[in-house]
Amino acid sequence: MKINIIAVGKLKEKYIKDAVKEYYKRINAYSKINIIEVEDEKTIENPSKAEENKIKDTEGKRIKKHISPSAFLIVLAIEGDMLDSIELSDLIDKKMLSGKSEFTFVIGGSIGLSDEIIKMADFKLSFSKMTFPHQLMRVILLEQIYRAFKIIHHEPYHK
Repeated sequence: MKINIIAVGKLKEKYIKDAVKEYYKRINAYSKINIIEVEDEKTIENPSKAEENKIKDTEGKRIKKHISPSAFLIVLAIEGDMLDSIELSDLIDKKMLSGKSEFTFVIGGSIGLSDEIIKMADFKLSFSKMTFPHQLMRVILLEQIYRAFKIIHHEPYHK
């Protein structure tokens, strides 16, 4: 099994890098994991809708280069489906049992994902209607992937 996480932007804070490193190590016991950072576009203060779309489209082209057509594509989007941890583990488990061996999760930049990337998704996942910093979202996603593997393997961790 292989998991790819495509994320817009680089991690800056040490505490976030440390958390990512820890969950990367934990997940690696269950699956090969690959984190791909794509460059974020500079965003001006109070951009127009057209400027936002241009930024998302540019970032979307960078993301698209790393999406394997054979992967089950899950994008993080506020308008997506909200799942609890057990439902996420069930989704991953069912897809694995049906023959999917590669999953790609996409975390957009500060203004979100392009329409093209969202339309490509096999599944749109929302963690909340709230907005989270995209760097912190990487840690939250990794923790939930780790939790899903623990649930799938009936191992203690999930409460």
